[in-house]
Amino acid sequence: MKCDMAVIEIQELTKDFKVGFWKNHAVRALDRLSLSVEEGEVFGFLGPNGAGKTTTLKILMYLIRPTSGTARILGEPAGSVSLRRHIGFLPENPYFYDYLTAEELLTYVGKLFGIRRPALDRKVDSLLQKVGLESSRRLQLRKFSKGMIQRIGLAQAMINDPEVIFLDEPMSGLDPLGRREVRQAILDLKKKGVTIFFSSHILPDVEALCDRVAILNRGRLQQVGALHDILKVRIESHEIVLTSINPQTAAGLKPLCDEMIAMGERLQLRAATPQQVESILSFALANGGGLVSVNPIRPSLEDHFFKQVTGE
Repeated sequence: MKCDMAVIEIQELTKDFKVGFWKNHAVRALDRLSLSVEEGEVFGFLGPNGAGKTTTLKILMYLIRPTSGTARILGEPAGSVSLRRHIGFLPENPYFYDYLTAEELLTYVGKLFGIRRPALDRKVDSLLQKVGLESSRRLQLRKFSKGMIQRIGLAQAMINDPEVIFLDEPMSGLDPLGRREVRQAILDLKKKGVTIFFSSHILPDVEALCDRVAILNRGRLQQVGALHDILKVRIESHEIVLTSINPQTAAGLKPLCDEMIAMGERLQLRAATPQQVESILSFALANGGGLVSVNPIRPSLEDHFFKQVTGE
């Protein structure tokens, strides 16, 4: 299924939930959200708990209906039945039939998509290996850890070779090895041109994987853009690493910098201004020191995210 417009197109999407005993009070979970995702992007969807991320994903999957606004995927309305064949979905807390094995679950899901053997068997083998569950293929899912359930959930989301895949907190519950395997699986999907809509609160993974991100807070879009644009904020300081610095030179450098740390044969300094950087380098090199590196220090995505949602 190909479309000429954006792969995911959301326009003025709003969702109100009725609460209270008489359901006579409305709480707005999503407030006129508009954004688009292009083909082949890994798009990060960020926000604190209660921001509206899962509500958005449920609307896109047509598990709930919006109060107003529209959502289209691959040029089709989000509720289109024919669209199901072209998308994959991993919910935040996936639940599967407990007494099926990993191999049986993937075979079952593959048959729902009309994949026939022996192609289905090859697909199951490949996916189990990709998510690191090959040795647990015959273990019942009721014996899986939360991280293992996440990984088999990712595998089932990929069984139909989707053009677009939606991942709601895919790293939740994973140990470092599991996170690395899932991260690699996402990068492999990107190489194949799959569009990935990736909701997460684990910011280092978002920073490592995503081309663009949107920051959502209290149902409203705060910011959207390419990571390098969002992170292109003012330089807070510079880190300077020097070598071959004798004690006399180190003593002379101390008043020129904001911080100094000895690291074996190297000296790490922090300078707040370009003028400090120039003074440090001039003094160090004039006294026989060697330069290893000069690195600008910018706020991380986590720092930027915190400022966006708190307004501090």
